[in-house]
Order: sequence, then C-alpha cells, then structure tokens
Amino acid sequence: MKFHSMRFSLLAAAVFGAITLSSIAMAQSETGDTPAPVDQPYAGMLTVNVDLSDAGKRVFRSHETIPVKSGALTLFYPKWIPGEHAPSGPVENVSGLIIRANGKQLPWRRDLRDMFTLHLDVPEGVSQLDLEFEFLSPGDGEGSNFGASASATPDLVDMEFNQVAFYPAGYYTRQIQIQPTVELPEGWKFGSALQVDSQSGNTTHFKPVSFNNFVDSPLIAGANFNRVDLTPSGGTSVHLNVVGDSAKAVKLTDKQLQQQRDVVKQTNLLFGAHHYDHYDFLLTLSDHTGHFGLEHHQSSDDRLPADFFTDDDMHLWAASLMPHEFVHSWNGKFRRPADLWTPNFNVPMQDDLLWVYEGLTDYWCGVLTARAGLWTPDQYRDSIANIAADMTYRTGRAWRSLQDTADAAPLTYYGSDSWLNWVRDTDFYPEGQLLWLDVDTKIRELSGGKHSLDDFAHAFYGMDNGSYVTKTYTFDDVVNTLNQVQPFDWKTFLRERLDYTGGELPEHGIERGGWKLVFTDTQGQAEKAYEGIRHVANLSYSIGLIVNQNGRIADVQWNGPAFQAGLVPGLSIVAVNGRDFSLDSLKDAIDAAKTSQAPIELLVKNVDVYSTVKIHYHGGSRYPHLVRGDGKDVIGAIVAPRK
Repeated sequence: MKFHSMRFSLLAAAVFGAITLSSIAMAQSETGDTPAPVDQPYAGMLTVNVDLSDAGKRVFRSHETIPVKSGALTLFYPKWIPGEHAPSGPVENVSGLIIRANGKQLPWRRDLRDMFTLHLDVPEGVSQLDLEFEFLSPGDGEGSNFGASASATPDLVDMEFNQVAFYPAGYYTRQIQIQPTVELPEGWKFGSALQVDSQSGNTTHFKPVSFNNFVDSPLIAGANFNRVDLTPSGGTSVHLNVVGDSAKAVKLTDKQLQQQRDVVKQTNLLFGAHHYDHYDFLLTLSDHTGHFGLEHHQSSDDRLPADFFTDDDMHLWAASLMPHEFVHSWNGKFRRPADLWTPNFNVPMQDDLLWVYEGLTDYWCGVLTARAGLWTPDQYRDSIANIAADMTYRTGRAWRSLQDTADAAPLTYYGSDSWLNWVRDTDFYPEGQLLWLDVDTKIRELSGGKHSLDDFAHAFYGMDNGSYVTKTYTFDDVVNTLNQVQPFDWKTFLRERLDYTGGELPEHGIERGGWKLVFTDTQGQAEKAYEGIRHVANLSYSIGLIVNQNGRIADVQWNGPAFQAGLVPGLSIVAVNGRDFSLDSLKDAIDAAKTSQAPIELLVKNVDVYSTVKIHYHGGSRYPHLVRGDGKDVIGAIVAPRK
C-alpha cells in the first residue's frame, strides 16, 4: 500500500488548523486505549448518505451520523475487509474529514499505532456526531489493492460501502445498525443486494441493516445497465446486474444467458442448499476499472474487461470468475474458517485455511464452469494442464510450502509481480485446485466410485437451507467431514501436501483421474487466448521466462536457462539474434535453436545499460496438455453436469 506522506501532512494541517486536541483524545492516542468488542446492541442507528453525483470525477462524498454519549469515543475505519485477506481497507483515500457535534467542529486524533483508528472526546449534551468526508477513488493504475483500485468512470461506478463509513469501536459490527442512502447521477440505474426502502428522483433510501451486512453489500451503477433473471423457473431469486462502458457491452446472447442460469442450477445441485434470501451478481464490464472478483454473502463484485460478452477469447479466459465468487456464498461466507471470522472489521484475520476458503472454491469454480457449459471438457482439461504445468515449475516449492502461501497471504496479496515462481504468492488458489482434485479422485478411488467430493459439499455446506448466519470451521472439522464421506487418514493426506517442500509436485489427482501432463510444441486454446488478451508470451517451460509484447521480462524461472544467462525480471529484450524484438521473433528463435548448436542471442536493456546475453537452450517450444493415461476417465465424470 502506498502512502503519500507529503500530501497527508498538508491535509492534516488544513484539517486541524488551530484546533486544540483534548487531553482525553491525546491520552488515548498515546496509550492505544481502544475498547474491546462486546456482543451487545449499539444504542441508536447510524445513517450514511453517499453522494455519487461526482462519481465520474472519482469523488464519493459521505455524510454520516453516529449516535453517541458524552465522553471518550473511538471510531474505526474498516481495515480487514472479508475476502481480501489482508489489512487492505483504503484509509489513505479518505480526505477532508470533519466531525461536528451540535454544529461545532470537534478535534480528533489518529491512533499512533493503528492508522485506521480515531480518538476523540464527545462533549456533554451531545447525542449525535455528524461526519463529512470524501473518498477519492483512484484512477487507472493508481490503486494497489482491491479496495482502492480504479472503480469509477464517467459512465459507471463500483462502490464498496466500507470505503465511505466509520463505525464506533467496542461492539460486534453485527450489533450496529445503519441506514444507507445513495444519490446517483441523473439517469443511472443500480444493482445491490441491499433492499430498497424508498426512492425519490436520483436518491435511494435502503432499509436498515447491520454494519456487517452493510459492508457485505456493495453497489454498482451506471448509464449502461442491464438486469436479467437467472432463476425464471422460480425458487429463490438470483439476478445478474451488468454495468459497462457501452450499451452493447452489457448485453448477453441467449446462449450466454442460459450458461449463467446453468451456473446457478449446477451450484445449487452441488451443495443441496443455498444461503441467501436473494443473490445479485454485480458485473462491471470496463477497460477503465480494476479487474477482479470479490465475494459477498448475497452478491459478488465482479469486474472484467469491456469485451467479456463480445469476444470469444475473453469469454473463455474469464468465464470462471463469476462461478468462483458464487461458490463463495457457501464456502467463505456461510462456512468460514474460524480464524477468518472476527467480531468487527479491525480485529486481525488469520489466513491459515485459505487452501480451503480459496483453494476449494477455485476447484469447484472450474468444475462448475464446465458443468454449466461455459467450458467444454477439453477446455477444462486445458485449464488444469496449465495450472499443473505452472505448479510443476514452481521453483519456490524448494523453500516455501503450500501452507505458508496461505499463512503469508497478507504479505503476498499485494506484493511484487516479479519472481513469482520463486517467491510463490497466492498459490493456494491454483495448487489448491490440484489439492482438491487429488482429494476428489482419492474419494472416488477408495469408494469404488460410490462417493465423491460432491458428497462432502452436501455434508459440509448443505445444512440450514436459506440461512446466511456464518458457521465457522477448523482443520479438524474438514478432516472429520471427509472421514464421514469416506474413511481414510485424511489428516496425514492433507498435511503431507500442505507442508511439503521439495522439487516434486505433491498432488496426483490428474493421474488418478485417468490423465497425465505432457508438453508439446503446440499451444492450447486457453493459453493462446490468454497470451492474445494479455499480449505476453509464457516461455516458462522452455527458456524459462515470461515477456510482454514490449520486451519487458515479467518473470524468470529461478535457475532456468534464462536465469543462467543472466536475465532477471524488469529487464527489456531489445533484439533477438540481431533483429528487432517481437514475441513471434523470440518464439521463432526458440524453435530454430532446436536444430542448431548456436545459443539464442538477446540484446537486453537494464535501465540505460545494454548488454548481450546467450541462452543455451535447444529443447524447442513446450506447452502443457493433458493426454489420456491409465484407468477410467474420472475427470470426465467430475465435470459432467448434474441432473
């Protein structure tokens, strides 16, 4: 996270002016005397009015009221946002904070040990505080995390409510009630899981909710808006809300609409119960916002490029995002690791079970993407082949276990993109898929095909139909439920894979599933689509690097051929064998070297220094594929649609 100390100093001077801090507020700041949360109702209801009239200018104006009593008060800005797995609340984007009581401006001071905490003294006779501030939403390339990535354009806005509200310390956030109001630009329509209380012109008043559900219910809005019903045959309603850069971008074909409806159908069949009153996919299609997904209990914040529905390659590449976030309603929101449940948004979370929370979700999202017809079985296998190849070549497994990639998530989520194969960042997603494929195929093997991970889904998530009260779990709960489905030493099975360090991929679900990983000189459809969209070449399995169309090296395989030649991330390739660099020229050189003894010669630039390096590699192009191995096609059975 990037802090702008000079700008903050100027802002602080402007806000404080000649205000004198009270002795109580100063004492609290110095001692860190912050009340612990208690599970009892907060007296009175908070309100927040968010004016998005200037959303196109990336300014969100917030006016919040907080019922209070006289005396010392601590306010929190949400810090640990569920689903982000790191202390990523974008407090640095808050500006112009003025707190008033009975019309008079009050002094406040930031805690010296926690920048998300404010201390102040409420005078006698004051029953309500009025807060006014702006959230300055970043533009393209400015944000460093999900909570502060580009979220607004002249035509649309994505708003997470944790961005625009403070809350009183000392209470469970489920015990604090708040009523939101949002003002939108003229003619804009919106989607949110929040329930509307009343509307007048461009202003919408939502029904009161707990502060928990308030933060858990983002809003999207825009001039180009489309809302479609994904459960037209009845049952608990699920809708897809789309905003985009153009009217064309937000329209689905009939086939695409049916595929999204089948995602809902297949997911509910998988779990055997649902955990929402209603569900809203909130899909933003823009080339001017961040691109990611963030789960919520009754909605998901899904952000993809503008051509998701209009370009076949983009649709193939990004098809699994919404299934992933939808699965989180069950796995991550309804059932949540005990260390990831906290009484409020400022108690630190612990990420040790992210290989379940995210890894298992990622496994099921791929399976459901295939079961719903968004991918063919061949395309699913291509996805698994690419993951298996990437994880097979994960040189960092020599020192960092899969478990540590989860434990260290607050460090790695927003870390550098360089040396990913060596440092291993969020590998609990891709290797998590392989881990749970290993579990699924092992259950099927041990039970003679009578049981599968689908049975685990029913047993672990299929209770309390309709409830969205979180039920926590531990590692032992996961193991015990696996044993109920199929008796086995699952604790050892999981720990051997989670704690392993070494040179081999410890998961074997592909082979047990009747397939094997091979490398050929022919590129698969999914990899070709990815490279075309991102304008990169993934040459990790040949010369050992990833490079973009401008020649910039994004990653280098530790101890691989390119590394041995002296290449590192951040350098730029200027020429290949004496000719101007292009992705095609580099690929051609790799192929030509297969029948030559001469090294591949590159002219590279390091800042303003040029040098020539020689890569001694003669193995030709290498791209991953799955081919049939021994036994039954178990993977084919896994991705077959459920009836």
